[in-house]
Amino acid sequence: MDRDSSDEDDDRRNLTYRNDTTRSSFNVEELEPQMRRRSKLTFHKGYLFALVLPLLIVFIYFSTDIRSLFTSDISSFKFNTVSDQIRESQLQALHLLNQQQSSLLSIWNHTFINSNNITTVQFDDIKATLLTQITLNKHMQQILLSPYKAGDTLQNGTALDPSSAGYGFHRCRKVDQKFSERRTIEWKPRRNKFLFAICLSGQMSNHLICLEKHMFFAAILNRALVIPSSRFDYQYNRVLDIEHINDCIGKKVVVPFEDFMKLKKNHAHIDKFICYFSTPQPCYMDEEHLKKLKSLGISMGKLEAAWKNEDVKNPSRKTVKDVEEKFGSDDDVIAIGDVYFADVERDWVLQPGGPIAHKCKTLIEPSKLILLTAERFIQTFLGSNFIALHFRRHGFLKFCNAKKPSCFYPIPQAADCITRIVERANSPVIYLSTDAAGSETGLLQSMIMLNGKTIPLVKRPPRNSAEKWDALLYRHGLEGDSQVEAMLDKTICAMASVFIGASGSTFTEDILRLRKDWGTASICDEYLCQGENPNFISGEE
Repeated sequence: MDRDSSDEDDDRRNLTYRNDTTRSSFNVEELEPQMRRRSKLTFHKGYLFALVLPLLIVFIYFSTDIRSLFTSDISSFKFNTVSDQIRESQLQALHLLNQQQSSLLSIWNHTFINSNNITTVQFDDIKATLLTQITLNKHMQQILLSPYKAGDTLQNGTALDPSSAGYGFHRCRKVDQKFSERRTIEWKPRRNKFLFAICLSGQMSNHLICLEKHMFFAAILNRALVIPSSRFDYQYNRVLDIEHINDCIGKKVVVPFEDFMKLKKNHAHIDKFICYFSTPQPCYMDEEHLKKLKSLGISMGKLEAAWKNEDVKNPSRKTVKDVEEKFGSDDDVIAIGDVYFADVERDWVLQPGGPIAHKCKTLIEPSKLILLTAERFIQTFLGSNFIALHFRRHGFLKFCNAKKPSCFYPIPQAADCITRIVERANSPVIYLSTDAAGSETGLLQSMIMLNGKTIPLVKRPPRNSAEKWDALLYRHGLEGDSQVEAMLDKTICAMASVFIGASGSTFTEDILRLRKDWGTASICDEYLCQGENPNFISGEE
């Protein structure tokens, strides 16, 4: 046991010795705590580095294109090459466009000197097409140049508008009516000499044309014209400015029926009642109308015909001399009926401003209330640049089908014709005057499109107290009067930039008369789908 203990002690001493020998170089007791602190510190730094490293990688990934670090030189080279190619292509396109513009302008300046072989309308169409190409060329050049210019150099909405391109050309310009070249007659009524107007055929439009012809007859015969009573005819003073006629002539040439009866002390006698047409019925007078005249305090003799075989379906052309011979008289009061179909000095009567000398644009003009209402409606709904369309449908099918070719067109065909004029006129909206059913106008609206955009058809809306454009008519008790409504329609159409009418319609003819007299007639005006400009008369183009 002792040995064993002794050996164990010796081993421990020997071990201790070794430790002592080691300790001579290192202090083991001091070194162990330091090593423990250092390993703890190293552990914290590694843990922190492990947390930060992924965040750093994510940041670098999102902020830097890693591939660009390796391909930057190659991509930069490719980009510069493509950029140069685009720039070169743009410069070549600009060069070609510049050459095209020079050629187009050369044609514009030199080719159209002699245009005797084409009509005025065709000539204007060619010029307008050419001008559109010039302005389109200019617009493309501006687009190509825009990346190299500071700011926006394009004028939106006017780049393709020929009227604002600086070439002094308007495709749908107004017709030169040459008012200074009018052939006129002076209206100088003799004292107490009257012509009693008889207008019975057709609707209001027919009566207005008849009344205008009666004015011409009165001027030829040197008589004042008596406007019929509303109990016998329409109430003209609701739609016409009667005093406007006297003001334009400068003397009392038109007398309302009531004033005439006062002069005659409420009993007037028609000394001579002459019918212009004898067939199919003299003067269009029946027993009912004769009774109405008598109830107004008018007495008359027997009706007589100026010509025995004058037929309303085939009127013969007459002259001023014929009128003077057949209707000239020293009687105080004569009546002539009905002259709506009369063909007297046609070119003279149809000229702008009419055949009578006056100081106004037109003698027969809508009332001031209707004029103001039309202007307010246009200001509210249409603006100054609009097309007016008289789209006659009700009762027109039978009338048109009697003609060869028919003037009654299916909705799709009518829509194509209207769209063509819209494109030519460059107007954004259409005023629709029609008696068509909603099913027809709805289909028509859906089919009138230009460049993918619907062109709105605007009709006068029903009375709405919140709207003020028709307040004048309402205040004066004229709202809802069918004749006032019709005259308002005509007035709006007469103020349009371009008018599309219905061939054979007296409503359209009344509008055309106003447009000529007011100077609003355009070279783009036409009868629907006929291409015939109604403003050129007697073959004048």
